[in-house]
Amino acid sequence: MSAASTITAEAARRRTFAVISHPDAGKSTLTEALALHARVIGEAGAVHGKGGRRGVVSDWMAMERQRGISITSAVLQFAYRDLVINLLDTPGHADFSEDTYRVLTAVDCAVMLLDAAKGLEPQTLKLFEVCRHRGIPVITFINKWDRPGQDPLALLDEIEQRIALKPTPLSWPVGIAGQFHGVIQRGDGVMTAFHRTPGGATTAIEERVEPVEAAQRYGPDWQRAQEELELLELTGADHDQGEFLAAKTTPVLFGAAVANFGVRQLLDALVAYAPPPGPRPVTDGDPRPVTAPFAGFVFKIQANMNKAHRDQVAFVRICSGRFTRGMTVLHGGTGRPFATKYAQQLFGADRETIDEAYPGDVVGLVNATALGIGDTLHEGPSVRFPALPSFTPEHFAVLRSPDTATYKRFRRGVEQLDAEGVVQVLRSDRRGEQSPVLAAVGPMQFEVAQARLEAEFGVRTTLEHLPYEVVRRTDPAGEDLLRTMAGAEVLTRVRDGALLALFTSNWRMRAIADNTRGLSLAPLL
Repeated sequence: MSAASTITAEAARRRTFAVISHPDAGKSTLTEALALHARVIGEAGAVHGKGGRRGVVSDWMAMERQRGISITSAVLQFAYRDLVINLLDTPGHADFSEDTYRVLTAVDCAVMLLDAAKGLEPQTLKLFEVCRHRGIPVITFINKWDRPGQDPLALLDEIEQRIALKPTPLSWPVGIAGQFHGVIQRGDGVMTAFHRTPGGATTAIEERVEPVEAAQRYGPDWQRAQEELELLELTGADHDQGEFLAAKTTPVLFGAAVANFGVRQLLDALVAYAPPPGPRPVTDGDPRPVTAPFAGFVFKIQANMNKAHRDQVAFVRICSGRFTRGMTVLHGGTGRPFATKYAQQLFGADRETIDEAYPGDVVGLVNATALGIGDTLHEGPSVRFPALPSFTPEHFAVLRSPDTATYKRFRRGVEQLDAEGVVQVLRSDRRGEQSPVLAAVGPMQFEVAQARLEAEFGVRTTLEHLPYEVVRRTDPAGEDLLRTMAGAEVLTRVRDGALLALFTSNWRMRAIADNTRGLSLAPLL
């Protein structure tokens, strides 16, 4: 088999997708349930005693386990059947949207997770719009069907009305939300009944139930499901692969991730319908085919994922070609050679050395400190993929360490957080380098920064929140003009030297701009 044929065949075996949802919809629980059904873990995470919450393999940060929420993205790569699954778990909280948006640049499909009782929620809607903008096909999993919730037809109607995506259920629940017996596969009409295992720690017991027996066993619930299925037939809510790949329809499944109900059906749907890696858009020229020479881009930087590995990992999505550990490639920004000696496969915080990878895979390059978020690595002629999204910060605070003896660790930790994109770091001539200003999309980013500085660098810090709400880019002339203005301040962004003008409000910014000749203000890039 030729090299191109091998790459084509291996790319066809890949499924790379993210799970998106509103906070508390069960996203990380579903992530672990998928890994459980793929038999890459033997039991769901141990209970950590926080309100009975279960810790999950993708939530590796102490703060995540304490609060029961995901605050950073994670990659889990595993085999299922004869395929390679690259599952990217994303933060659900709006304060970490930038991390989630970057992850969505690295996937070929998304699973939109809905709470059966709450339906479409604000953060889910925002993330779906990103998928729509990027043309990412979406599979919908309606979760928590083992608890009271909405009518299933009403949920389908909400999806169609609010996001203009036609739902095409692949399975249908037997029993209303809160009285979940199992699902009917629309293809053959056979029911799969679910039976819970103790604590939901292992895969649910599944029982195949023929229609005649199901009608006798479940009576009115079975009859109701059959009537609803007839309505779906009349409305033509059947799966069409072309419409799905065009992001016009969404296959829908029902389940309960915490009990592992319906999770295998979701995994099978991803195998059957989610697209493999295909040609990747570039900034100039035709989309890059998977058989082109090696190319990939960095969508995430993360340090200190494991206390046993005090290092930094660059997450690289492979877009084309074959990656082999130790190969020398070119850095897209500098054109300089870059060695890939320390390459690893990721599974949450766990990793192991990997020798080769193909389009769709995510490879962790260890201690690749020359790499930054959005950088491209490639063989052959230069290639550039579209820029990764960057959010405009809305919250600002001065960070200080009361203990001067820890200053070197403090500075090293702040530099690390800036490199990872946890926060943006700004320098203030007024305050000096020992008191950097942090800029964030949401205030929880400040909490993460402080918690990580203490846990990973042994540095305790204090925050002084600043009154600014609006930021614009300016130039040296603008810095001089704003130097004595009340309600404004100019700081330097450390990572690129950009001058950022901060204002206490939109009104204050407009008032200064209207009355200051020669002042240059532009949105952040």
